[in-house]
Amino acid sequence: MLVVAFLAVSQTLAQTAPTAPPPTPASSAQVSSADAPWEISLAVYGYLVHDQDSYVDPIVAADRGWLHLEGRYNYEDLRTGSVWIGYNFTAGKKWVFKITPMIGGVFGRANGIAPGCTASLAYKRLTLSISNEYVFNTSDKSASFYYSWPEVSYSLTDWLRVGLAAQHTKPFHTELDVQRGFLVGFSHKRAEFTTYVFNAGQAEPTVVLEVGWRF
Repeated sequence: MLVVAFLAVSQTLAQTAPTAPPPTPASSAQVSSADAPWEISLAVYGYLVHDQDSYVDPIVAADRGWLHLEGRYNYEDLRTGSVWIGYNFTAGKKWVFKITPMIGGVFGRANGIAPGCTASLAYKRLTLSISNEYVFNTSDKSASFYYSWPEVSYSLTDWLRVGLAAQHTKPFHTELDVQRGFLVGFSHKRAEFTTYVFNAGQAEPTVVLEVGWRF
């Protein structure tokens, strides 16, 4: 599954979708939930879309050992929330692999069930990651869709990283809509700020500003 996901990253970035980006799985699956401390993270994504209303997409996640809990708003659709539960796995020391399969419930303007997954592979200062899901819309089957946010980044310093990112949506029985772009991220202690620019140099660019905090 991971190989297929990262091949999709390479293929997408070689081509010319709201998200977000993606939450990072945190704790080791080998550590029991009872013994591990809670790790809380909050990320707020601001979408500046050309000729459309801008909006904010907040995501809060809580991890304790293998347990992953998550809540999102404006992610699967505007005025739509989702709640998730997942299982954290991690492996490796030099090459660090993390994966969190999840299942979520979507409610609001869109309603449905969504299996999803986040995964990352890190080696020294290089990190490849992907967050994806398929939303089975229980109100309108034709509104079901696949969404994915892959990215690859390199940490130039302990506080600065740069990279490439993409987002793409595959609505039910429609053509694949892809956006690709670049990212620049800054971090300080428990805070981080990342700017994503999709469709740079084109008529309809999309800018995503992310502010995150780990508790």
